[in-house]
Amino acid sequence: MNQSFISGIDNPEWLLSLQNASIGLITNDKAHNAKGLTSRMALIEMGLNLKILFSPEHGLNAAHPDGEKVSENIDVLTGLPVKSLYFDSFMPRIDDLKNLDALLFDIPDVGSRFYTYLWTMTYIMEACALAGLPLFILDRPNPLGGDIQKCEGPMLNEEQCSSFIGRWNIPVRHGCTMGELARFFQATRLPGLHLQVIPCSGWQRHQNALNTNLHFLPTSPAITDAETALLYTGLGILEGINVSEGRGTNFPFKQMGAPWINAAALQLNTKEHNPKGIAIEIISFTPEWGIYAGELCHGLRFEVTDEESFRPVAFVLLLIKTLIQLYPLNIAERLYPTLANPTGKNHLDRLTGVHLAFEKIKDEVFPDTNVNPGWSEAIRPYLLYN
Repeated sequence: MNQSFISGIDNPEWLLSLQNASIGLITNDKAHNAKGLTSRMALIEMGLNLKILFSPEHGLNAAHPDGEKVSENIDVLTGLPVKSLYFDSFMPRIDDLKNLDALLFDIPDVGSRFYTYLWTMTYIMEACALAGLPLFILDRPNPLGGDIQKCEGPMLNEEQCSSFIGRWNIPVRHGCTMGELARFFQATRLPGLHLQVIPCSGWQRHQNALNTNLHFLPTSPAITDAETALLYTGLGILEGINVSEGRGTNFPFKQMGAPWINAAALQLNTKEHNPKGIAIEIISFTPEWGIYAGELCHGLRFEVTDEESFRPVAFVLLLIKTLIQLYPLNIAERLYPTLANPTGKNHLDRLTGVHLAFEKIKDEVFPDTNVNPGWSEAIRPYLLYN
C-alpha cells in the first residue's frame, strides 16, 4: 500500500500484553494493516484470540446508507459474530462483554465532529469504564491533518445540541486523531477508564491525505475520497437545510443545489465574498435519491484548490447566509430522520452545535468558527504527534 506511515495495528509493541486474552474488536472493512489485510484478519494472523466484532454506523462493510439501522450478523471473513452499534443501542450490551479481557478499536475516521465513528468510540469508552475492561485504540492519522491552527468551530453547546453527531464539546474540525481524542475524553470525562493508545508512526501533524501519499479508502458510501472528506466538514452542514448536498449523485458534498436556485446568481454572490482555496462552478444535476430525488437541481460544484487556505466550515456558513439572502421565501430548515434522530428535528443545530443556528445565521449573528487559542490549549496535553 502506498503510505509513508505505520498505523497502530502495525506497531508490534502492544501485542505482548494481549497474548492469550479474549478480545472484542470494534472495526469495519476500511481498517487495514500495511499489507492491505483487514484489521480483523491481521489480528488473527498475529495470533490474537478474537471472540466478537462490533460494527459502527454503515456496518462492518461500511456500505450501509447514512442513518440506516444496521442488523447484526456473522462475518464471512472470520466467522465471528458481529454486534451492531447502530441498531438498538449505541453501546455494547453487558452480555457481549462479560467473557472478554479487552476491547480493541480500529476504525479510520475523517476528522469531522459530526462523523459518527468518533461518538461510537466514546460509547465504547463508557462501556469499558463500566465493565472494568481495558480499551486499546489502534491509532491512525487524521486524513484532514493535525494542524490545530486549521481547526474550526463552532464549539458544541452540550446542553441543547448534544447528539450522536456531536456528544461533547469539541470543534467541528478538531484536528486530532481518534487516539488523541480518546486521551482527552479519558482525562476529562472517564478518569477510571484503563485506556492505551497505540500510536501510528511516521506521521506528522502537517500531513494530510491531500498533500501527502497517505492512503485514503472511502470510509462510508458518501465519503469517496480525501477531497470529499475535507469538503464534508463544511458541506455536511447543508444536511440541515432544504438543499441537496449532492447525496444521490456521483459527487456527494462536492456539489449542492435545489430546483429553486438560480445558479449564476448564487455563484456571483458567493464569489463576491472571495472565499479562499476553493473553485466554484455552475452545475445542474438530478439526484437519484435523497432530497429532490428525480428533480432537476441547479447549484454549484466545488473543487478545493488550496487545502492550506480553505476553511470548509466558515465557507458553508457563508453559503447558507447567501442562500437566505437570495431566497428568503424558499430556504428553510430540513428534517433529517436517522436511527439516532427519528424525527429529524433540529438537525442543523446538531450539526453546527449551535442552538437556533438557522435563526442566528438569518439574523447575521454568525456562529464563531475561530476556536483558537482555547482549543489548542485544551487539547495540547493529549496530542501524540509533532
